[in-house]
Amino acid sequence: MANRRQDYISIYGAFMVTIILWGSAFPFIKFALQDFQAEHLSTLRLVIASVILMLIGYIKKVSFPDMKDIPLLVLLGICGFAVYHTALSIGEYYVSAGIASLLVSTTPIFSALLATTFLQATFSKFAWLGSIIAFLGIALISLGNGSQLKAYFIGIVLILLASFGESIYFTFQQSLLEKYGFMSLTVYTMFAGALAMLIWLPGSLQDLQSAHVDTILAVLYLAIGPSVIPYLALAYTIQKMGVSDATISLYLTPVISLVFAYFMLEEIPTIFAVIGGCVTLIGVGITAFREK
Repeated sequence: MANRRQDYISIYGAFMVTIILWGSAFPFIKFALQDFQAEHLSTLRLVIASVILMLIGYIKKVSFPDMKDIPLLVLLGICGFAVYHTALSIGEYYVSAGIASLLVSTTPIFSALLATTFLQATFSKFAWLGSIIAFLGIALISLGNGSQLKAYFIGIVLILLASFGESIYFTFQQSLLEKYGFMSLTVYTMFAGALAMLIWLPGSLQDLQSAHVDTILAVLYLAIGPSVIPYLALAYTIQKMGVSDATISLYLTPVISLVFAYFMLEEIPTIFAVIGGCVTLIGVGITAFREK
């Protein structure tokens, strides 16, 4: 009984860490984009984060993966880190931090669809209804900035691409989690994602030289906070609870993000964005809780 209670505490603690740190990431990205190009910001985040994780892996004596697993690890690293961070950062050129967080909350839907298609998971009619509701919410969100609709639409598409890349990471990591554990898997995939971004490292260093100290600190926070700790925490909950239950934590991150965005950036979403965001979260909630 005591061990079970301790497991519950650790799982809920991991959920809270994931929600708070990831929720804060969206406004910090928006803030850092003042001095950094999106791809340069993503490169710095991943390179710094991967160095930290490799040091942790060295201390924890993480071994090298089997050669046969490297292609899948590289794919997961590119999709879950390089694609996700870059597409999200570029997307935040065009949409607010709060809207970005609402759009990324669709990750559980993409994860469920991928699991249904490739892993023989079930996807009920109720879950389809939730998915339709969620994307109707996204349609409402797209009406929230009529003056620059084309650019706004580009931002929405890019952030949905980021969400899809992240869902690939969550969906197909289960067998590797069972084999390597959450620490090793995160080290491998983060390193693979960082390697894919090295082409932009020279430009990243140039941006770093001319950036204001506040945005440099924001980059460091993004690298140490949202880029390392939540992935470890979420990988832990996936190992304990499975991909569908663990990614439910993403359902709550927009609330944290909207609060951070208001106090950091004074962002106030439009009425269409608020209504669309609520509809999206309802749809995601219906889909995510489809097995409950």
